[in-house]
Amino acid sequence: MNRFKPFVVALIAGLLPFAPLFLNTYQVDVLNSIGLYALLALSLNLILGEAGLFNMGHAAFYAMGAYAAAILNTRYQIPILWTLPLSGLVAGLFALAVARPVVHLRGDYLLIVTIGVGEIVRIALVNDVFGITGGANGIFGISRPRLFGWVIRRPEEFFYLIWGFVALTIFLFLRLKQSRFGRAINYLREDEVAAEGSGINTDYYKLAAFGLGAAWAGMAGTLFAAKMTIISPESFSFWESVVLFMIVILGGAGSIPGVLLAAALVVGLPELFREFAGARMLVFGLVMMVMMVIRPQGLLPARGRRFSLAASLGKTGR
Repeated sequence: MNRFKPFVVALIAGLLPFAPLFLNTYQVDVLNSIGLYALLALSLNLILGEAGLFNMGHAAFYAMGAYAAAILNTRYQIPILWTLPLSGLVAGLFALAVARPVVHLRGDYLLIVTIGVGEIVRIALVNDVFGITGGANGIFGISRPRLFGWVIRRPEEFFYLIWGFVALTIFLFLRLKQSRFGRAINYLREDEVAAEGSGINTDYYKLAAFGLGAAWAGMAGTLFAAKMTIISPESFSFWESVVLFMIVILGGAGSIPGVLLAAALVVGLPELFREFAGARMLVFGLVMMVMMVIRPQGLLPARGRRFSLAASLGKTGR
């Protein structure tokens, strides 16, 4: 199976750009939704899959980015795509502020805290705490994105914007995974005590993983706001965090191909079986139970790091 994986990935990557030529508008819009969830799941994968930090409140960072972009665009007329770095910064700083007091927590305790954070953000948005979020009605009138003077309106145009950002995310996260930072947060996931004993500043890398993952979720929120032109608190419910958590676990924690496959299955399959939409949570629950029993490592688990003694001795000159 592993021998054919690169070929399959290359084939899909080669055919995907031509998908809008053969699909109708509705099908392209489904692909756009898959792309947005893939972005969010990849950002959560950095926290949950790579660093092993249980985060069930990722929708809060998604919401922070979307609302930051919407407010900057509707109140100050800043072009929506220009707000990408700003919304990422807002979400990242919020994540650091939230994570700093609780970064020492592990496992279930951290999970419970992040659930609370997600609900606090949603309730604050509903109650319009600062008078700028529009309350339960949300924010209307977000402008369409412009790219090189071209106004992006149709699903086919959003397809290339969203999936282009997905491709950039995959490239950057693969490089990050192979870097010193990537190795350090993997050590945290495998054995935090051993990592700390090896001289790794565990608190620093936990905060860095949280901040970077949240910043990327915030930028995904900007794309969501640009696509919908209207946002409201109901788009960032606890269920969204559950779906993202499920995508990462179902695909294989730490596996980028697994996350992409799981996003396609979790978001795409319900659209194919819309008549069973009422039983969605039941089906998802059953699928997760079966997966945890049959294949707990996920659909496409990440490969373990390989250490070559010969290569290591060669580098040190011994």
